[in-house]
Amino acid sequence: MFRKAALVSFTLALLASANPVVREEGGVSIQFARSSLTTPDGVFDHDRAKIQTAKTINKHIQNLKNLEHNVGRKAFPEGAHIRVPVVVPEPSVEKRQHEALTDQDGDVEWTGSISIGTPNQPFTIDFDTGSSDLWVPSSACTSSTCSTKKKYNPSSSSTSKKLSGTFSIQYGDGSTVSGPIYQDTVQVAGISSTQQTFSAVTKLSSLFSDDPIDGILGMAFQSISNLNAVSISVSMLHPVLRYQPFSKQPPFFQQAFSQGSASQNVFGFKLASTGSELYLGGTNTALYTGSLEYHGVTGSGFWQISGGKTLVNGATVNSGISTIIDSGTTIMYGPPSAVKSFYAKVPGSKVYDSSNGYYSYPCASPPTVAFSWGGKSFTITAANFNLGQTSSGSSQCVGALAGQDLGLGSNVWLLGDSFMKNVYTAFNLGTSSVGFATLA
Repeated sequence: MFRKAALVSFTLALLASANPVVREEGGVSIQFARSSLTTPDGVFDHDRAKIQTAKTINKHIQNLKNLEHNVGRKAFPEGAHIRVPVVVPEPSVEKRQHEALTDQDGDVEWTGSISIGTPNQPFTIDFDTGSSDLWVPSSACTSSTCSTKKKYNPSSSSTSKKLSGTFSIQYGDGSTVSGPIYQDTVQVAGISSTQQTFSAVTKLSSLFSDDPIDGILGMAFQSISNLNAVSISVSMLHPVLRYQPFSKQPPFFQQAFSQGSASQNVFGFKLASTGSELYLGGTNTALYTGSLEYHGVTGSGFWQISGGKTLVNGATVNSGISTIIDSGTTIMYGPPSAVKSFYAKVPGSKVYDSSNGYYSYPCASPPTVAFSWGGKSFTITAANFNLGQTSSGSSQCVGALAGQDLGLGSNVWLLGDSFMKNVYTAFNLGTSSVGFATLA
């Protein structure tokens, strides 16, 4: 989001109140539960997948706009461009009825609990390494979408401070998430950031109506933040508007570390059906074997690493690719021509949905898919690559890699949860690098 998209991102339900916080080696461990693009009867949830694809496209359109505003186009990767937003499709009537009766959870979203203010006001949040801003609904939001969400009340917090300027995200359907900007104390499992900049939104897109999250906590870099936009002031001597960037307001974890709340400038993810967690202030060595294989970040604003390659059944198909590691995106995306070459090496594969870039393959003979960055090859399990049958009883299954031009660059791939579920992933802000290790 966003994938949850535009900026919403896909997330995982965190049982923060039900599961105690575990401290290991100075860090903080937060357990996750899970949720899928596969229906309970094993069929690919096509309607839901199209919505998530549209949200992912729009999310990164906004990221590129923020990068251009904050840094300039000189920071764009080769071939990157701001494409036209896409309209987020409405589910069919049949689908809406089905969802009203059936729990559709299963690896679509990763969410957890945070608190804002003094005393604490709790929220359920999407932890998104593909965006950089924190926003939650405001008590001033009166829309029907906000009615089911927890809302931030600045008057109930003794540490709340309102700033000038506004925060806004535009969606492909014309709806927005927007509101004023505040500073307050934000806590995640005991890790605290004081005077943290965030938005309490007064307009919340209807796209969030059925979403379990209240808001999003971005964990990428400041250069793609929309909260860096402007502080507006008026000089009494010179009555003109002056725009001042919030240049000293980094995303949550960066600020928490700078204030000494976290012992290491690192956080790690394990995403799985059970035992998932976000670990703040280091990595949880009990969850992986061997050492972490680190690769330096090359993309401005994103957790982007270069020198990657894809392998199908042990043979290299795409090489020299750049990859953005995005916990807020459910599946994986690559440039359409590169993904076409990828599936050309998968026996029995077919185009399933050309407009959204989905392919199918024989369920009985799934390909062995892996990514490598010059060291170990990290394999995606057959279960994590399989999004479900094309229809009930079909022998074809939909693959978790789709071909889409996200505008991020001519050779840039986006690896979401379908990849991250197969490895332990560490995000090191101190060395600007991403590390992978084999799950224990």
